Amino acid sequence: MHTTHTASQPTLPAVDVVPIRRVLVSVFDKTGIDRLAKALVAAGVRVASTGGTSTALASHGVVVEDVSAITGFPEVLDGRVKTLHPHVFAGILARGDRPDDLAVLAEHGIERFDAVIVNLYAFEAAIAKPGCQPAEAIELIDIGGPSLVRAAAKNHAFAAVVTSPDQYDDFLAALTRGGTTLAERRLFAARAFEHTAAYDAAIARWMARHAGLVAAPAAAIATAVAAPAGEPPLAARLTLDLERRLPLRYGENPHQSAAMYAPIGTHLGLAGLRQLCGKELSYNNLLDLDGAMRLAGLMAEPAAVVVKHTNPCGAASAGSVSAALATAMAADPTSAFGSIVAVNRTFDRECAEVLLTPGMFVEVIAAPAFEKEAVELLTTKPTWKASVRLVEVPPGDPWQATAGMELRSVAGAILAQRPDVCCDDPVAWKVVTKTAPEPALTLPLGFAFTLVRRLTSNAIAVCQGSSLVGAGIGQTSRVDATRIALEKAGDRARGGVLASDAFFPFPDSIELIKQAGIAAIIQPGGSKRDAEVIAAADAAGIPMVFTARRHFRH
Repeated sequence: MHTTHTASQPTLPAVDVVPIRRVLVSVFDKTGIDRLAKALVAAGVRVASTGGTSTALASHGVVVEDVSAITGFPEVLDGRVKTLHPHVFAGILARGDRPDDLAVLAEHGIERFDAVIVNLYAFEAAIAKPGCQPAEAIELIDIGGPSLVRAAAKNHAFAAVVTSPDQYDDFLAALTRGGTTLAERRLFAARAFEHTAAYDAAIARWMARHAGLVAAPAAAIATAVAAPAGEPPLAARLTLDLERRLPLRYGENPHQSAAMYAPIGTHLGLAGLRQLCGKELSYNNLLDLDGAMRLAGLMAEPAAVVVKHTNPCGAASAGSVSAALATAMAADPTSAFGSIVAVNRTFDRECAEVLLTPGMFVEVIAAPAFEKEAVELLTTKPTWKASVRLVEVPPGDPWQATAGMELRSVAGAILAQRPDVCCDDPVAWKVVTKTAPEPALTLPLGFAFTLVRRLTSNAIAVCQGSSLVGAGIGQTSRVDATRIALEKAGDRARGGVLASDAFFPFPDSIELIKQAGIAAIIQPGGSKRDAEVIAAADAAGIPMVFTARRHFRH
């Protein structure tokens, strides 16, 4: 129950500058507290505080009034209850233009606070530590701190609220000149509500996982979105707090401004990229980087991926990263010029020497790490040093900060799905033709089916060994995708394997595959005309494997 201020209640003249005579200080992060203490003493400000903050302030010469003396009640429950008392909150929330508010303060002997300087328990830092236990995280869910911050922010017309050491300069400047202005207090309040919103969002994400909204069986949560058998349900609510992490040169086109945002606290995947050199990244660069790194990450062996316009135009795995890179770049040299390259191991000198072959150039190189020699080589060559961008992308689960969901924007909404990162199990694959593939084709078939999942559907991948030699991408019919992939592969298709990201709806592609000399086909199956497609493959003498799992990528 609450009451509402009406026009009939008397008010005093509006206040702009509020002198800082009495403040409440309770900070978990003690950064800059020495400077803060010195300024408060010099200005003769009365200070109330609690626990460790009180001790820290006193060590710097501040005469501190303990909150327990104000409330008449000691800290209890191991410090869980300290400031939650009317003598504290009435002093923060009293409206300076309301005689009735001021009369209540006088009646109960309560003094006003002109400023509240509070920052919160380091909840996100705690849960980011390996081995953080639920009990530890729960104790770092701040109760009094956010309440103090919200109270002062609500009453910003009469009280300033400071929530971070990086605001001390502005606060101390106001202290020196005689008080905070209304405009300053509004800005402080806006930052305060952003701070508490981010704090609550972090707790909500953690609590969802802890309570089982993300991790529990689907049957346990009626409000969660239904999920396939064996997969955790999607959370009923996803609260994200995003910060602008990287300004971009431009969006998809130069006339579109753009930036990369990431959930606060996450530094995995592209959210944690570190650019070592080169001009600013663009929106399209990041989309290409995403495609390249995600495909490289699916491969267990040393691998390299070459991406142009979000699709691989070259990919290979080999005994070394440099060998894989050389093969990947040779798959489609024309498309590879000006492309994005990603590898799944440290980018070494041998890799740099591969790219420095005359006639080659790429826009961005991404890797988990770079050898110093490789960086020196690429950044000292005249045709490379001014343009090429080297980007370190840390390994790890980039989906943790979004409750395990991949997000994509559409007009007015966000689509969410589990990312397609699970490995395919060849044990579940089934040979559906009369003839089985030769044993030597087992690894190429697995490589091709891994690769095709990162091509834009409708997609076809033609591979020789562990190298992509032809891709048909983004077509409205599968037969067109097949034709394009085989044309790209040319003579390299003969004796190779072909993978499709979804079933063949008609047997018309099989004749093209036969003419190209493909030795085996791998596809999910599941078409109403599977029997016709299998019959066509048998007639062509081409072994075919069904995986029973589709990998569309729109």
